[in-house]
Amino acid sequence: MRPPQDPDRWSRLTAVAGEALAAARAGEDAVAVDLVTGYLSGSPEGNEEIRELVLLLFAECSSMVGELGSGGATPVKMQVFDEEGNEVQIDDADPPVRTAIRALLAEVHGDQEAASEQIEIALANGAPQELATVVLQALRWTLKLAIECETRDLPVAPWITASLDDQP
Repeated sequence: MRPPQDPDRWSRLTAVAGEALAAARAGEDAVAVDLVTGYLSGSPEGNEEIRELVLLLFAECSSMVGELGSGGATPVKMQVFDEEGNEVQIDDADPPVRTAIRALLAEVHGDQEAASEQIEIALANGAPQELATVVLQALRWTLKLAIECETRDLPVAPWITASLDDQP
């Protein structure tokens, strides 16, 4: 995702995303989701900023998947697990998880419009808990991919690296 034309808006989105990533990494999922949905929904652009932030996370995930996949020793594999840790077929995953997967896969395949449509569906039709699940998936995947990229000395967006610097 390219930065919005307004640098202040870009700074705000990456700051909120960075705080949410740090909270998610610390295991504070509710705080992380609230930072995204609660804070941004109170702004005049509300859902538009939430959509942009989630798309920003998926775009960064896509970039990191590309880095990991190009010449990497281990391919990137999408898996979904239930609460007990058992793998679940993507088609059998809960609707918000499927939405997150579809958005990420669309982004990975360069279809930003389809990714945006998936997030729009979650914003328009999903209950608050469903939107929270999509946001949390985006945060978790961003964290896992960033950690793996850093482990392999592959590039990670500076705003993501900065949000993880002070974490264990």
